[in-house]
Amino acid sequence: MTMAATDFTALPYRPCAGVMLLNREGKVFVGQRLDSTTEAWQMPQGGIEPGEDAETAALRELGEETGIASDKVTLVAAAPDELRYDLPDELIGKLWGGRWRGQRQRWFLYRFTGDDTDIDIRTAHQEFRAWRWVAPTDLPAMIVPFKKALYEQVLAAFANRLG
Repeated sequence: MTMAATDFTALPYRPCAGVMLLNREGKVFVGQRLDSTTEAWQMPQGGIEPGEDAETAALRELGEETGIASDKVTLVAAAPDELRYDLPDELIGKLWGGRWRGQRQRWFLYRFTGDDTDIDIRTAHQEFRAWRWVAPTDLPAMIVPFKKALYEQVLAAFANRLG
């Protein structure tokens, strides 16, 4: 069963938090999603639980997706504004039980103070099949197309802290 396109606008945005994680060389952590058949890479991000603040959610998601403990990161900045993206029409109703039209996200920039050996994507909530460090400018080309504008906004939010 699909909804008419006009019904999508009535759906709310899923509250989420994201982490742009920089290593000592100024490169950004990305993981390749397990549930995607494309070469889609993304930064750690996920839903904010009821009663949880955005930064707590960001650190929880970072741990759940990368195995990185919160004592291995230092907060550099928080994006001043909440950022949003809409799912493509063909995915609305298929993802998240059809409850959301997209996501509204709070983004945080962290410096990774650990070593690569502190990263283990084989977590209890594994979401990534592979990971790597990339130049921040490479991010928009690596993400699924419908999130490209969002990643450009994340880069703009942290531009004065990168490179």
